[in-house]
Amino acid sequence: MKLKLIKRFFKNIISFFDKYIVVPITKFILNISKKFSVNGKGVEKFLSNSNNLLFISLILAVVTFIVIDQKIIYYSESSAEVLSNQPVKAIYNEEAYVIEGLPETVDITLIGNKANLYIAKQSGTNDVLVDLTNLKAGTHKVEFKYNQDISSVDYKVNPSYATVIIYNKISLATTMSIDVLNKDKLNSKLIIDDISVNDDSVVIKGSEKQIHKVASVKALVDVKNFVSQDVGTSVLKDVPLKAYDEEGNVVDVELVPSKVDVNVTISSPSKELPIKVIPVGNVSFGKAISNIRTSESKVTVYGSAESLDNMNFVPVEVDVTDLSENTEYKLEIPKPVGIKSMSTNNITVGITLDNVADKDVNNVAIETRNLSSDLKASAVSSSDSFVTVNVKGVSDVINSITADNISAYVDLSGYTEGEYEVDVNVEGSDLRVQYVAKTKKVKIKITKK
Repeated sequence: MKLKLIKRFFKNIISFFDKYIVVPITKFILNISKKFSVNGKGVEKFLSNSNNLLFISLILAVVTFIVIDQKIIYYSESSAEVLSNQPVKAIYNEEAYVIEGLPETVDITLIGNKANLYIAKQSGTNDVLVDLTNLKAGTHKVEFKYNQDISSVDYKVNPSYATVIIYNKISLATTMSIDVLNKDKLNSKLIIDDISVNDDSVVIKGSEKQIHKVASVKALVDVKNFVSQDVGTSVLKDVPLKAYDEEGNVVDVELVPSKVDVNVTISSPSKELPIKVIPVGNVSFGKAISNIRTSESKVTVYGSAESLDNMNFVPVEVDVTDLSENTEYKLEIPKPVGIKSMSTNNITVGITLDNVADKDVNNVAIETRNLSSDLKASAVSSSDSFVTVNVKGVSDVINSITADNISAYVDLSGYTEGEYEVDVNVEGSDLRVQYVAKTKKVKIKITKK
């Protein structure tokens, strides 16, 4: 009985291979032989022999059996796959509680035969869940669950457990401020005139411990996010809010709202100012400056309106110490405080020298400066009210100088009621001239108004 079954089994195999493999192969070989004009009688005679066909079929059957058997063994072997950094999803009442100590990701090891593991990977990863719905405020040890669809695959979560602290969530109302990032990326001729939000109120939500850490809430406006850098008012949408502690570190709390719209007003204040060359130091003995020439007489400056209001000229200092001959300087115009950009950044200054002369200018009235508004000062004597000033320069320059062109003053900043002997300072409008007071000190009396 067993022998008949074995004969039938092999007969079926031979019939199958004869029909679906041998016959097609034979036809293929004959066609090739005909195509290339090869004598195919030998091949045909070989294939027509039943014993030969039996051996070919048997060999093919054994090869197929081995291949299939090896694949079955391969796919039936137990194996493991590691899914790294799988996000953890916590289920809890987010309006009532804050969770600490829960890892953001875990690793999952899948165990099973290769076929099932392959199917599991092709189906995509599933959620790693931790259910906290029935837990109250306090410390708890919780287990991670992997939502696996394929029951034939075992899994292990690493770590399997976590110790979490559940806090009651509280709220605190406060106000936000605005920080501008990357200011240097703004066009140097532009300034941010105003930056504001329609409503600066914000609610901080979190644990009591975290909320107490918050020192400020800021909207971070990045100049690089400006759609255009044009004069006018624009609205930046969805600017993120951040909470910071006293040291500037970000505090992990919930902010409501978490983003705001910010109104930004950009302007380009400018002012045309004369360039004033200021000689520094004394030229060589016996010489004086007769003329100062500049390649540019004016410059347009850009800056805040407040800075521009306080400026009447742009100073450029030239070191003339021990200068003994006519000289030309190529200088960079220093940018005054509060000025972001200038139409001209460089200038050529020519200094012309001539022989020095001097003369005295009499009866220059002495002024007081920087005295407190609730005090008044007066000269102790008439001789303390005026001073003689010696001026040195080129004859053509100093001949036209009068007392009206010279300012003499005493600096009374910090002085209180009383009688004092103070230094006399002098200055003049023509910077080519040296001004020296012949009286170095005068007596003044300070009283209440």
